Amino acid sequence: MFNSLSSLQAIELAILTATTIYHQFATYRDRQVLAPPGKLVMNSDGKNRHLTLRGNGNITVIIDASLGGVEGYLLIEELAKVTRVCIYDRSGYGWSESATAPRTSQQIVNELHELLATAQISPPYILVGDSFGSYNLRLYAHQFPTEVQGLILTDGLHEDSMLALPLSVGVLKLFFTLSFGFVAIGAALGIVRIVGELGVFELIKPELKKFPKRDRQYVKRSFYSARHWLTMGREMCNLDTSGRQLKAADNLGNLPIISIKSQTFLRPLLGIKLLSLHTADRVRDRIHLDLLKLSTDTQQIFAERSSHFVWIDEPEAIVNAVAILVDRSNC
Repeated sequence: MFNSLSSLQAIELAILTATTIYHQFATYRDRQVLAPPGKLVMNSDGKNRHLTLRGNGNITVIIDASLGGVEGYLLIEELAKVTRVCIYDRSGYGWSESATAPRTSQQIVNELHELLATAQISPPYILVGDSFGSYNLRLYAHQFPTEVQGLILTDGLHEDSMLALPLSVGVLKLFFTLSFGFVAIGAALGIVRIVGELGVFELIKPELKKFPKRDRQYVKRSFYSARHWLTMGREMCNLDTSGRQLKAADNLGNLPIISIKSQTFLRPLLGIKLLSLHTADRVRDRIHLDLLKLSTDTQQIFAERSSHFVWIDEPEAIVNAVAILVDRSNC
């Protein structure tokens, strides 16, 4: 029995070692074949941050993505048909270096404002904030109102509900926070890469297949890195701090705002529906009511086929919202 157990452990160790070695090789390969699609800009903290520009227009759309922060690559080509678009990788994601400063909305706004100025990407802007990105860009609109002509919140967050989560949703939030650390270990060992290259991401989320392979590679490249998951954990750990920072941004005057609401927070995975999901949807309903009070000029668009991941399930809703605000700004 002990001999067979030792043999099994030896096989597992050999597989894990091979996986890790392959991950190191594949990471090197990615550096050769997946060059940054945009440019690296150094901020005053000495850290390089990556941004990409596409399209033309008098107004620039700035995308700040959700927790995980790289879905803009799946949207940029369609949005570039409407106007000029800028996506950037927050610190610790994509091609942007990790930063030592706490990953709060205020810190992210500071970094983004400096990045846009250094890269000479001039306003006016239409800001598109997805999930956690809605915190960041709402705070940006509050602090730099003369630069912003419109704000789109894609299944956005509101601090009043996020700071007073019911117990079951709070437990779900804690579960996700802790899981990021475990997945970071898996990423460092190459397990996440193997899962991704076997097509498991597309199996779980078939809608990903509709996006070009190269754009999916840009997104996956970040998820294969341990620092990506550690950054997600850092942002989640600071989420309450970010929420308190947003208290100052509860009145944006008459700024045009479009709030996109998905049909549900999360769809059941493999037919399994967590008890907390129904409660999460009730919290989300309250959040969207509060988002509509941020300005005297708000409207809501329903993404009726979408979960919280609107940028995968129904990206056309985001493109349509951008077109609406661009048309208004050009009138």
